[in-house]
Amino acid sequence: MVTAQREALVAGDGERAFAFATPALRRQYGSAEAFMRMVRSGYQALVDARYVELLEGAVIEGSTVQPLRLVMPDGAVLVALYTMERQRDGSWRIAGCVIAPSTVKSA
Repeated sequence: MVTAQREALVAGDGERAFAFATPALRRQYGSAEAFMRMVRSGYQALVDARYVELLEGAVIEGSTVQPLRLVMPDGAVLVALYTMERQRDGSWRIAGCVIAPSTVKSA
């Protein structure tokens, strides 16, 4: 889910990227265009990363979190912490994301 959404973001496919969001997040942004504006203004690191790696997910305070390591073109390392939400049909959707600095250094 996280990897597929990032691939859609990199490809500029807002409709496909938006489809991975929870219904609540989709209501909040209202359209793929608004969602992509939000990504470009606050989450451009997801698009710009030269290398990404899924890390081991965890349940933190009752929320399922899927971390994604981002290595930026300048070598800086960030972690995107995706909050995942299981839907009634059993599928998973992305409920939110926070990008934070990592303690890991790139080679």
